[in-house]
This record gives sequence, C-alpha cells and structure tokens, in this order.
Amino acid sequence: MNKILLIFAFLLLAQFQVSQGQDSSPKIEAKLDTIIQKLDASQTTLNSVAAKIGGETAPVAAAPAPDAGTTAVKADIEAVQMNVNYIWMILTGALVFVMQAGFAMVELGFARAKNSINIIMKNFLDFCISAIVFLFLGFGLMFGTSLGGWIGIDSFWISDRAGDDKLWCFWFFQVVFAGTACTIVSGAMAERTKFVGYLVYAALLAAIVYPIGGHWAWGSFGGAYGVGGSKGWLEALGFVDFAGSTVVHGCGGACALAGILVVGARHGRFGKDGSPRLIAGHNIPIAALGVFLLWFGWFGFNAGSTLIANASIGRIAVNTTIAPAAAALAAMISMWFVQGRPDVGITLNGSLGGAVGVTACCANISPASALIVGLIAGIITTVATIALERLKIDDAVGAVPVHLCNGWWGTLCVALFDEKAFSAHKLGVQALGTFSVTLTSFVICFGIFKLVDLTVGLRATDEEQVDGLDFSEHAANAYPDFQTTEQS
Repeated sequence: MNKILLIFAFLLLAQFQVSQGQDSSPKIEAKLDTIIQKLDASQTTLNSVAAKIGGETAPVAAAPAPDAGTTAVKADIEAVQMNVNYIWMILTGALVFVMQAGFAMVELGFARAKNSINIIMKNFLDFCISAIVFLFLGFGLMFGTSLGGWIGIDSFWISDRAGDDKLWCFWFFQVVFAGTACTIVSGAMAERTKFVGYLVYAALLAAIVYPIGGHWAWGSFGGAYGVGGSKGWLEALGFVDFAGSTVVHGCGGACALAGILVVGARHGRFGKDGSPRLIAGHNIPIAALGVFLLWFGWFGFNAGSTLIANASIGRIAVNTTIAPAAAALAAMISMWFVQGRPDVGITLNGSLGGAVGVTACCANISPASALIVGLIAGIITTVATIALERLKIDDAVGAVPVHLCNGWWGTLCVALFDEKAFSAHKLGVQALGTFSVTLTSFVICFGIFKLVDLTVGLRATDEEQVDGLDFSEHAANAYPDFQTTEQS
C-alpha cells in the first residue's frame, strides 16, 4: 500500500512538471526505481521481524537458527533465577535459625525461674555443637554417596570447596534443621538433666541419629549441589516428607521420649500415690513469645524447603498459617471441655502441633485440607498431653505430643489429603517411613542416654533440683534482684 501511494505521488509530480513544460521524465523514473528498491528491502526486514513475533510473513523454507542474543538472554535469566534461589535458601535458613530462640523461650517460660540459665545454656550450646559435628560427620552421612540406601559414605569435612560453590547454601539450610531436631529434646527433659550429659547427647544426635533418618528420606537431595545423589531406601519407595514432620520433628520427639524414660520425672512432679502435681512455668508471656518466634520461623522451615524461589511458596505459607491457627483453637476447645476452662499452655502447644502436622504435607494439600489437618493436630496434642500425664511420663514442655505424635499424623496426611488422589499404597509407604525413622531414633537415643547416664551422669540429684540447676550447674542466678521460692 505504501509503495502504491508513493508511486502515485511521483506520477502526480511528473504530470505537474510536464504541465509546466519541464522534461524531467528520466529523473523521475530513476527516483521511482530507487524508492521501489528501498521499499522492497524494508518489506523484507518487516517480514523477518514479523516472523519473530508470530505475525504474517512470507513463506520460508526452514526455521531460522536461534539468535545468539536470544541464547545469551536466556542464560542470563537462568543465572538470575539460580542466584535468587541461593538467596532464598540463606534467608529461609536464617528464619529456621530464629526457631532456636523460639525453643529457648518456650522452654524458659514453661520452666521455673531457678533453671533459666541452664535452659539458655543448653539451647545455645546444642546448636553450636550441632553445627560443628554436622560439618565434620553428619552432612556426609546424610547426603553423601549412598551405601545401599542406608547411609552416606563420603562428603565429610567439605571445607575444601570453592568459596562460591553452591553447596554452601545447601549446607547452611540443612544445618539449621539438624539444630532444630536436636533442641526439641531439651524442653522435654528440662529441670532435671545434667548439663554435660545433655551436650554429649546433642553431639551424637546431630552427628549420627538425625542424619540416618535424613538419608533414608532425603538422601538424593544433595545431588543438585554436587554431593551424593542416590536415593535413600525410603525415598526410593516413594516416601514423602516435604519439610520434616518425621525426619526432623518425629526424630526429635522420639529422642525426647527416650530421654524422658531414662532420666525420669522431675522431683515433686508426682506424689507418692502417683497423682500428678502441677509445676507451673514462671513466665508464660515469654513462652508465648517463643511460640510466635517458632511460628515465624516455620515459614522459612516449610516454604524454604522448596529450595527454589517460585510461586509455590505462596500456598505453602498459607497452609503454614491455617494449620497452626486451627490447631490452637481445637486444642483450646478440647482442653476447655476436659477441665472446664481454657488453658494457655495447651493452646500455645496446640498451634505448634498444627505446624508440625502440616510440615510434611504443606506442598501437596489445599488450604481447606490444612484446616482439617490443624484441627485434628490440636486434638491430638490435647489427648497425648493428658495420656502422658496419666502414664506418669513427665514432659516439661509437651515436646512428645507436639513433635512425635503430630509428626506421625502430619506424615500420614501426605497420603490422606493429597490433592491429586488418595492412594492406600502411598499411605502404607508413609506409615512405614514415619514409624521406621522414629523407632530407629528412639532405640538409638535410648541407648545413648543409658550410656551417658552410666558414664558422665544424666539426672541431677533431688537436692540439685530443689536448689535449681542454675546454682548447682552454673553457680549463677538468672534473676539476682528477685527472690524465687520452691514448694515441693
């Protein structure tokens, strides 16, 4: 169309010049030829551009080869995405690290003032020890080349890697999980466990116990970062534990139960006739702050387990909001029904039970299912807490109901509420996985605690418990300006 208009314009110009007596036809024809050639070249260029954007083009014999610039842009986009993934792992790993403070505050608030320093020391030092032994031994056992799907056999002491190796991001995200599994036990055994004995346990759990179950379920996860790559035996069966209901919380809860059974109940917790006695925590607001910190960190715990920054983290965060909220309500109402009043401790623990329950399944269920998972988790927390007390098992903070019982529940929920379809076979695999990991953790930790008790000692004496572990273990007082009392 443009070509026709231009030719028509030049014809009018030629006619005008002829009418004026000017003989310029050869010049006009030359100009027309030049313009037509340029228009042809422009049309060819337009056709080429249109081909790239899907417009109408003249037929071509074959698709053009990829443009070098397009390939470079694609590579740049992939590089940016990978760097964002690395940032995501570090940031969410830092959120999980904040959970250490949450565990410390929960245990501190639910315990008595005279044991405050001992509690802070345990929660601080168990992570310090976990980080070191996980670097030397635990990481390799968990993610190294698999020996028959049972344990990793290499990638120990990985400090020879380059400074910009992507493995470091993966290692950091994994070490905070190891610290979480370790510190769960502290609260369950609070107020009667010797400091040195606890540190020995912490080293062995992060170096051996936690990595064993972790390899079974997550053994191949290090393959994308240059270590291992072979599946553990549970992973090969199709076992799914997205963020660790079993691998982290079930393991920690099972070890907590083993420790409770070995160390025994706190002095004065049960009467001579076996009737339970209330040992109230000294600072419930601090305990509530701890729960808020744990819930905050759980967004990193669950959403960060994608290991990539994409839109899937949104629904995972939603599920990590809905399940704990529903569980807190269910726990409060169920205990209200039992004892006739709402209980703050069970309400706080209920929310944590809901968070544990949704940890394994947060990536493959809908928010509606997360609501159901949370409601049942809250009831499980209440029932298990009452059951332990009736069995005369003294769990100072409720770690076993929250982490072990809801770790089982959450792992089964992967199959029960799978948004794709329910599968009885998958449910069987999930049950096999969660009970295998937790039973193995329980047996090994029971042996560890027995060995520690026979060597360095595990249980503080009754006199030390009455005086407080701050005084007997650390010769210090967390609240020197206040007077604390003890009634046995």
